[in-house]
Amino acid sequence: MKPIITASECMSESAGPRPPVFLDVRYEMGGPHGRIGYDTGHIPGAVFVDLEAELAGPAGSGGRHPLPDLTTFGAAMRRAGVRRDTPVVVYDGGQGWAAARAWWLLRWTGHPDVRVLDGGLPAWTGELSTKDPEPGEGDFRPEPGALPLLDADAAAALAASGLLLDARAAERYRGEVEPIDPVAGHIPGAVSAPTAGNVAEDGRFLPAGQLAARFAALGAAPGTEIGVYCGSGVSAAQEILALEIAGYRAALYVGSWSEWTFDGTRPVATGPR
Repeated sequence: MKPIITASECMSESAGPRPPVFLDVRYEMGGPHGRIGYDTGHIPGAVFVDLEAELAGPAGSGGRHPLPDLTTFGAAMRRAGVRRDTPVVVYDGGQGWAAARAWWLLRWTGHPDVRVLDGGLPAWTGELSTKDPEPGEGDFRPEPGALPLLDADAAAALAASGLLLDARAAERYRGEVEPIDPVAGHIPGAVSAPTAGNVAEDGRFLPAGQLAARFAALGAAPGTEIGVYCGSGVSAAQEILALEIAGYRAALYVGSWSEWTFDGTRPVATGPR
């Protein structure tokens, strides 16, 4: 199953015998709360999910967006009507980062049928709603472990033995700027792979062949162990999604750069490599 779905495919499935549950995961760091945009207009039937409150735990030594408490996450999914035997489609405002975080969490905790709306809400051509839906209570119970996960030590080891991709902007990787975290640079041995290179100008993912060529040029090959990190484990999920489209399974370092630099003792590299 493809991990992404087009707007036209969504509309067709919504009219079919197994309509998907829609989750609206709009989020913009430093911007207006995603609920504001949701209240202005969302895909009919979609339930808003709060990334910082329901898809991440409190910021701290584990990073800015560590894994959520699974009791909280599971309750949020059931509140939204998520069932184990029902397809789920997640979308955001078009960047793909927040939607991919929800996709990754659901997949990691065992949901078998989750897709991201390619291009996000801007790709939707149907009507929008301002009504709060009242879905029936779901039955999804998180069972973690279905996707690979890295901690800081495993990420460091993978940078030396396999391929660790840094999904942040290239200037942050090189250490030229760091607008968020306390230290600039990257994990030694990591390879720069900004998420912007995964999508076209309209925000939709590049075709699988182009993505495969991109990751091959960065060092991916059959049998290569691949991991991804970013600033806080959100945009890296978009790169995990792009890798899956391209045919690669990759591990997510959820703590990412914000965890790596928290205590100031881990090594930091700067420059183009």
